[in-house]
Amino acid sequence: MLPNLFKKTPLAWLQVTKEKTRLAVAVAGIAFADMLIFLQMGFEAALYDASIQPHRNLNADLVMIDPQLQTLFAVKSFSRERLYQGLSIDEVASVNPVRFSLGQWRNPDTRLERTILVWGVDPSQPAFKFDEVNRNLDQIKLLDQVMFDRAGRPEFGPIAETFAKTNKYETELNNISVNVTGLYTNGASFAADGNVIASESTFMHLFPNRKTDEVDIGLIKLKSGADREQVKSRLESMLPDDVKVLTVEDFAQVEKAYWESGTAIGFIFGIGVGVGFIVGIVIVYQILYSDVSDHLPEYATLKAMGYTDMYLLGVLVQESLLLALLGFFPGFLLSAGLYQLAATATMLPVGMTLNRAVNVFVLTVVMCSVSGAIAMRKLRSADPADVF
Repeated sequence: MLPNLFKKTPLAWLQVTKEKTRLAVAVAGIAFADMLIFLQMGFEAALYDASIQPHRNLNADLVMIDPQLQTLFAVKSFSRERLYQGLSIDEVASVNPVRFSLGQWRNPDTRLERTILVWGVDPSQPAFKFDEVNRNLDQIKLLDQVMFDRAGRPEFGPIAETFAKTNKYETELNNISVNVTGLYTNGASFAADGNVIASESTFMHLFPNRKTDEVDIGLIKLKSGADREQVKSRLESMLPDDVKVLTVEDFAQVEKAYWESGTAIGFIFGIGVGVGFIVGIVIVYQILYSDVSDHLPEYATLKAMGYTDMYLLGVLVQESLLLALLGFFPGFLLSAGLYQLAATATMLPVGMTLNRAVNVFVLTVVMCSVSGAIAMRKLRSADPADVF
């Protein structure tokens, strides 16, 4: 009995591979559907990763913000006094005020302006985890000196190349002359194509309408051994409701939630994934439906021999799974290549991940299985009486 199990005719495989042209069309269709899903998921993840990257690079254990702050691109300030009130707790080692705002950077070659995110920090205290920034904070102590994000869009100008050769770069920010005195790497996002870091005095010079007694983010460093959650609870109970205290990761999730549910972008990418899934179902269904239609007499003969609808459904499901396997891998490889092209063109962190590949593979299997189940309706119409 056992050897007979290995002598079974691979009916599903023979059905799939008999018509080479049809197989090629099916594989191409599934690969195309997978590419749609991969690209939508990839750009959505890149949006979130790029938008929360500055948050995760903040040099803090806790952050203090205005409760209405949802994104770095809509400033909500609070009183500096609230931040320094946190020093009354013994476990708090230091506090550090940070400001941010969108400014207009002028490319000195093209004279065109482009929006850039400007950070105002205290040069005497590291506000970020960037080693390049922290080693050169003294370089921005002078007025109108800034550090530029080399991972920003090339439309800002050949800043990194010029600075590497001459160790200086001069341009205009908000119509004020500024000098680039250092470079670091952060990256662009969907809302801002680049970043610059300036001192508090330079920031106030660039944005004269901002109030000196207000800050946008308060960085809180704790003493060694302090319980972060306990200190967070004490700060929340001690301070009024006009500020909120969060962990750095929770602060990042506030930004992510804004892009995910507060804008149409997350919805659009979700629709894109759904469209790819539906396209794949339609393509595989058409292939399986055509296969069943072309071989309806043979399926009717199998029914006359005693094979049940469940057995034939199993054959269709096997065919759909084979198509899923054959279509997924070219779709995966093509998507990985397109990720590289997109990352180069957009300067966004678009890349393939194992988790995403597994998710898309599961979606592909479900997509093809659903198609096989739908095609079964045609197979049920195979009547042995029509053959004999």
